[in-house]
Amino acid sequence: MQFLENTINRIGKISSWLTLAMIGMLFTVVLLRYVFSIGWIAMQESVLWLHATVFLLTAAWTLGMDGHVRVDVFYREFSVRRKAWVDLFGTILFLFPVAGFLLYSSLPYVRRSWAIGESSFEAGGLPAIYLLKTLIPLASVLLLLQGLVIVYKQIKLISNAKQSINN
Repeated sequence: MQFLENTINRIGKISSWLTLAMIGMLFTVVLLRYVFSIGWIAMQESVLWLHATVFLLTAAWTLGMDGHVRVDVFYREFSVRRKAWVDLFGTILFLFPVAGFLLYSSLPYVRRSWAIGESSFEAGGLPAIYLLKTLIPLASVLLLLQGLVIVYKQIKLISNAKQSINN
């Protein structure tokens, strides 16, 4: 499990640095457009590609770091053991079905994109949109793997808490 968690963390950390590239690219697009009246569709699309890449490749890492949005009106008052149960059931009942559905439903979409060699509809846009679309099932797999890590950790935490109660 540690290897899996380390791999997801590495992918997330590396991908998060793309945010810096995205900001630099967006600054350049704005500067070129409004100061020099130059517009490059490919550069503008690159910002969107980077945004999508960051979002898709850091979602599992963010989940693993417990950095996702949580409505914790009750959760914050729970004991460690109760939080572990909530996280365990939430992962099994919500994360696995949603990530599984996303994986299942995205595969034909991505397959079609690869089959036609999909590229931008815009003149001067980026080619190989199928590469970007491939990140959708990849993100789903990363979320499923992160879910396995969470389930493992929560079961371990629950069993350790139970043992300490019994001792």
